[in-house]
Amino acid sequence: MTDRIIEFLRNRREDGPCLVLDLEVVRDNYMAFAKALPDTRVFYAVKANPDPQVLDLLARLGSSFDTASVVEIEQALAAGATPDRISFGNTIKKERDIARAYALGVRLFAVDCEAEVEKIARAAPGSKVFCRILCAGDGAEWPLSRKFGCVPEMAARVLEHAHRLGLVAYGLSFHVGSQQRNPKSWDAALKASAAIFRDLAERGINLQMVNLGGGFPTKYLRDVPAVKAYGQAIFRALRKHFGNRIPETIIEPGRGMVGNAGVIEAEVVLISKKSDEDKMRWVYLDIGKFNGLAETMDEMIRYPIRTAYDDDAMEPCVIAGPSCDSVDVLYEKEPYPLPLSLEIGAKVLIEGTGAYTTTYSAVGFNGFPPLKSYVI
Repeated sequence: MTDRIIEFLRNRREDGPCLVLDLEVVRDNYMAFAKALPDTRVFYAVKANPDPQVLDLLARLGSSFDTASVVEIEQALAAGATPDRISFGNTIKKERDIARAYALGVRLFAVDCEAEVEKIARAAPGSKVFCRILCAGDGAEWPLSRKFGCVPEMAARVLEHAHRLGLVAYGLSFHVGSQQRNPKSWDAALKASAAIFRDLAERGINLQMVNLGGGFPTKYLRDVPAVKAYGQAIFRALRKHFGNRIPETIIEPGRGMVGNAGVIEAEVVLISKKSDEDKMRWVYLDIGKFNGLAETMDEMIRYPIRTAYDDDAMEPCVIAGPSCDSVDVLYEKEPYPLPLSLEIGAKVLIEGTGAYTTTYSAVGFNGFPPLKSYVI
């Protein structure tokens, strides 16, 4: 929460939930990444928050961009990024989208299987490819599934196939899980990466780059290590596994870049109980899973919620969204403490919501509009 956000909300007169994001915090976060990993290129994960003002600021600061679609590529270009600062980082791409990205000048593509390599060889000849490998996401609050990546033993074959088809076998990537609170989590993946580098070198293929992925956290209810701690741990792991021949490195911060820059203002729509004997209050907000708070799924991300009554007595309650869908319950397995004096119509501030809120906001479900967003 910044004074600029507080002042903006004090003067706001519109109805409905909204996100307010402070660009000064985004700037500070970018500079922290650049300082913590000075020899590593920053590729901001556009999917975290593609607001044009965010992209414009980061482009001016020198950031590159990790994109997942042609639309995101076009957004990065519109913000002033040149094609050499854009990675098509999605491992699942239509061949015509690869061709469109190639026509726009993009030459860096992610893969995780031979079939994807073959699409790129046809649609984007001569491009650089990096292969994503699976790795454990232990310690992450939003662990990633096996949807993306291949086992390390397969990666060498995928990249060798790319080399034979005339592509540049450029490097490797991995992701240690979003909201990763353990700075040492990169060690095992870098160990596996170094082994693949050696294997391919013996076959006459010299990889150049390791994409360290995202995973850098933002602060929610629990403290997280500073970016500096991640930089130190990653550099130690690089030296440990690569010695003096450290490859080029890039990172893809999304949540860590914009998460703590945003606050959502919402309103209490209803407070009720399910029976006269029930001690548990249900607090319904005018925002839920379908209009911005999708990451409360399985209660993995627990946002800090502030109210004007926080000095009063607290009791646990269930927090739910406004839609007519029974899964639109934010916190029930582990009830959330809110003030007993909280009233219908009261405003609540949901902190740490700068990432993955506007992008997860559905269009028109139950007639509720997408989440409004203001960048200051």
